[in-house]
Amino acid sequence: MNFLKLNKAALIALALTLSLYSCKKEKPTETETLDRPESLSVNQMSDIKICTERTLDGTTPRGAVITSTKWPNGSTIKVSLNGGTSTVRAKVIQFAKQWEQYANIKFNFVTNDNTAKIRVTFASGGSWSYIGKSTPSTGATMNYGWLTDNTADSEYSRVVIHEFGHALGMIHEHQHPLVSIPWDKPAVYAYYAAAPNYWDEATTDNNIFAKYSTTQTNYSAYDKFSIMHYAVPNELTIGDFEVGWNTVLSPTDKSFIASVYPF
Repeated sequence: MNFLKLNKAALIALALTLSLYSCKKEKPTETETLDRPESLSVNQMSDIKICTERTLDGTTPRGAVITSTKWPNGSTIKVSLNGGTSTVRAKVIQFAKQWEQYANIKFNFVTNDNTAKIRVTFASGGSWSYIGKSTPSTGATMNYGWLTDNTADSEYSRVVIHEFGHALGMIHEHQHPLVSIPWDKPAVYAYYAAAPNYWDEATTDNNIFAKYSTTQTNYSAYDKFSIMHYAVPNELTIGDFEVGWNTVLSPTDKSFIASVYPF
């Protein structure tokens, strides 16, 4: 598990922008279990684009200071839900509050309050969140662009818990300092060079292969079952390695966030 250090600019994790998606578009089936991630293939990922992390000035998010991203322990964080239906807002609250069970942090949910530090909107086109407490003074700091009254609970769980993990300072698990995913780099380059991403090799290097150093993050052991992990199809790795759709907090997620925000 990772905790990002920031220096000057807040990091933004764009999980589902118009051109960058990290979430599976199909609804999970009713038989999908929450504690056993679903595997996937490259074909299943044909319409999926992966999220990126950016600073406000457009630089790579490496080389940062943890004190500027971590909330003070014991904080009550005001979260304003701006827009969306009452059902969608209730679901966001339900799943976001799971972090409170393991972290010494409380979320105070309100509506249409621009003084809130976390300001959630529901504009179509993507789901994303700024990382940690360093957020702009105006505008949205988190967005859910595709959740509806009819979205399955398993999908709410996966997306909402993931984005609020970013809001607490967590980065993507595949960039863990100790990660050793056996990527098939030519296959990965070819996949992300094609539609719908159209990434060049440098972009793929930065968003897929780049890792944080042990001096840049507060971290625990690498965890392929983390809610913060990308799905990784077997076809993009060498040997027999894959990561399915993680939809719930893993045991390591729980213990790690408890160590960062201890009771």
